[in-house]
Amino acid sequence: MTQIVLIRHGITDWNTERRAQGQSDIPLNEEGRQQARALASRLKSEKWDLIFSSDLSRAKETADILAKTLGLDVQTDHRLREMHKGETEGTTLEERINRWGSKWESLSLGIEDDKSITRRGTSFLSEIMKTYKGKRILVVSHGALIGNTIKGLIPSTNIDVFFHNTSMTTINYNGSDWNCELFNCAKHLSSE
Repeated sequence: MTQIVLIRHGITDWNTERRAQGQSDIPLNEEGRQQARALASRLKSEKWDLIFSSDLSRAKETADILAKTLGLDVQTDHRLREMHKGETEGTTLEERINRWGSKWESLSLGIEDDKSITRRGTSFLSEIMKTYKGKRILVVSHGALIGNTIKGLIPSTNIDVFFHNTSMTTINYNGSDWNCELFNCAKHLSSE
């Protein structure tokens, strides 16, 4: 069995301000670094084979903090990036409504669609499943990418949730089927 743990990056100032980050390269803030260190403490008693990350700095820095504790090297892949938010990147909900009206979500605005995100995530996982069969792998990415990828692999999963910063979602592949063992778990943050 191959085990993949999908991890959302630590918190950023734009998360706190509720700004659409998309593929804007926003770094972790100090709270995000503390969250990553708490997750590293949670993971350090287990054996991990590999760690992959989105190439955006908030995910890469989260992965680097984990890798330092776990003694791993981080490999990045652009397919793990967050959904491209087009013209809405950097805006708050209030700013979007002021700029494009209350039905702004029905406008294109250059926002990447769910099918494209799902394709990127499942393409990445299919590739590493072939290359690293039977391994335990950490993948640091972003909320929309994680949710859409899980939905693409395990359609019965309800992804209409807020993925907590540094949450873990564990999926297993037995060679023919995927199952979700742990979903959106951030219990390591409750001990801070």
